[in-house]
Amino acid sequence: MNEKRKERRLNEENKVTISVFSKDKSIHAKGNFFALTKDISLNGLKIHTDVKLDIDTVLKIEIALAKSKKLISVIGRVKWVAQLYDGEVFETGVEFVDTPPDRVLSLLDHLYGEKKNN
Repeated sequence: MNEKRKERRLNEENKVTISVFSKDKSIHAKGNFFALTKDISLNGLKIHTDVKLDIDTVLKIEIALAKSKKLISVIGRVKWVAQLYDGEVFETGVEFVDTPPDRVLSLLDHLYGEKKNN
């Protein structure tokens, strides 16, 4: 299968905090919840979480970028959802929307920059 994505996608786990911008009370009642990225690019990310999100749900996402040691906040829209482990975990594709230039620069640095040594 040929890769259709134009941007580099980095396979890694980063801790993510998510807030839902939705009127769906069942999701909103949960408040913030946590997830792990499975991969990340300039255009979006794939996450694993125990919360099933509807397609087109708008999210505020705070990503703790492990490699570059930065915390960035972005807005994303759910593009697809797949059930894993009998519906206990959901793999969710999120597309970034209206990403400010400084956040894009942070993502560029994270995706293409050199790994920081402690």
